[in-house]
Amino acid sequence: MTTEQRLDRLEAIDEIRQLKAKYLSACDLKAIDDIRACFAEGEIHIDYGMLGIHKHRDALVGLFDQLGNHPHILDSHHGQNGQITINSSTSADASWQLHFQQINTKESTVTQLMGFYADKYQKIDGQWLIVSTVFTVKSTQVHQIKDGNIEVVFSGGQMPMPPVKEG
Repeated sequence: MTTEQRLDRLEAIDEIRQLKAKYLSACDLKAIDDIRACFAEGEIHIDYGMLGIHKHRDALVGLFDQLGNHPHILDSHHGQNGQITINSSTSADASWQLHFQQINTKESTVTQLMGFYADKYQKIDGQWLIVSTVFTVKSTQVHQIKDGNIEVVFSGGQMPMPPVKEG
């Protein structure tokens, strides 16, 4: 591998890390346009398990707007341990761990979960974008706060909940 090829690879890895950080931060900041901008236009693959499978970035943005874009929902996404494989000058795969915490001030709940993203990226018009993402939950804990007491409502793998429609 030439020095130029190594430099291109390192730049691609950094751009993909920055893209994932932008996505996670945009979710916390409720920056819908920034969330949308992290994904390619047209048909893509988004599989968030019980939150549904979506074929377009606007379906994901709509779901986020419905479930998380409220003043009483306080989210914190922490992505870590990114493992990025550059397949070509325009294609890459990555896996990431996520630690997520949500405080719902309306329902007085705190939810923590940990899981893994498996992502695919394409460089389109000079910009890396997500074209496929699959999130798998590994552990969940939900707490209810009532009268100053904290009760564990659920502790385990993926919390049972009704599936969300595909979009």
